[in-house]
Amino acid sequence: MTATEDQFRNNPLGKDVTLDDVFDAFEFLDDWEERYAYIIDLGKQLPAFPDNERTEENYVHGCQSQVWLTHFQDECDSKLYLMIDSDAMIVRGLAAIILVALNGKTPRDLLTTDIDELFERLDLFRHISPTRGNGLRAMVGKIRDIAAQQVA
Repeated sequence: MTATEDQFRNNPLGKDVTLDDVFDAFEFLDDWEERYAYIIDLGKQLPAFPDNERTEENYVHGCQSQVWLTHFQDECDSKLYLMIDSDAMIVRGLAAIILVALNGKTPRDLLTTDIDELFERLDLFRHISPTRGNGLRAMVGKIRDIAAQQVA
C-alpha cells in the first residue's frame, strides 16, 4: 500500500484536532497519568502508515523506538503533509502532538513555528524520559530538514 495524497490530506491531526484542543485537554486533565492516556489516544488517530514507506530513508534515527516519517508536498498550495508511525504507543502519541502543530503548513511556516515553546507549554520534557525527549527532537529535526529542502 502506498500513501495517497488523500491519506496525507485527510489526516485529522492539524486539521480537525488543533493545538487549542490539545491545550484544552491538558488544562482539563488533572494529572500526568490522565495526560499520558490522552497522548496515547491522540496516537491512535494517526492514519495507517504504508508498509512500503518503512524504509531507511524514512526512518527517524535518534529515537529509542522505531519511528518512520514520510511527507507529501501539495503542488497547489506548497503545504507539507506528514505521516509518522512508531512501534511504541506513547511515541505515536508524541508524534501526533507534533502533527497537530506542524502538519499542513508551508515549509516556511513550519520552519518558523516555535515547537520548543509548545513542548514547554505542555511541560512535556519534564514528564517524559530523556531518551523519549531525544526522539521527539529527532522527529522535529527530520521534519525541519524536509521543510528546509523545500525552501532552498
